[in-house]
Amino acid sequence: MQDLQQIFTFLFLMLGPFKIIGPFAKMTQQATPQLVRQLATRAILFSILAVLIAAVMGEKMLGNFGIPIPVLALAGGLILFLVALSNVIQQFDPPENHLEQPAPNLMMALSPLAFPTIITPYGIAAVIVFMIISPDLNTQLKIGAMVIGIMLLNLVVMLLTRHIGKFLFLFLSIVGSVLGVIQVALGLMIIINQVKTIFGLV
Repeated sequence: MQDLQQIFTFLFLMLGPFKIIGPFAKMTQQATPQLVRQLATRAILFSILAVLIAAVMGEKMLGNFGIPIPVLALAGGLILFLVALSNVIQQFDPPENHLEQPAPNLMMALSPLAFPTIITPYGIAAVIVFMIISPDLNTQLKIGAMVIGIMLLNLVVMLLTRHIGKFLFLFLSIVGSVLGVIQVALGLMIIINQVKTIFGLV
């Protein structure tokens, strides 16, 4: 089982505000302050509900296959490493062309804001794996609290985007770049540790 601080780092990068602020700012350029609050609040509620359902369903479904914990942990390490590496590489990609944004409406809270901007497929996969490899209910509850805390932070960031968007984006970009490299290293560490465990090298 990974250290809770490492788990928080992974979840913060996969479900946190780094990837939200840019799309949300574009999406709500023409929105009223009231609509911005409604969009942000509903998107977070949808996101929390989706993660909780996915975690419960995923844990039961994977548990039925009887996959050994070290193999699941290795799969989680591969996912975390590949996502982290992809995010680091994307920082060097040229900026995308700016397309005309559709008029903001409350339907956007579900898609594309909650899915797939806030709740990404790899983020859900990480939560499921961490829940399954948790040694006890207490650890699972702590991971659940982390996810809810990250979602509340996302809500705060979205509500502040219009007021300090540029400074917030710059700060999160710098922090995200540093943590992205750390995530690559942590992902590799998980893979190496689980390979050693599977082949009895430890």
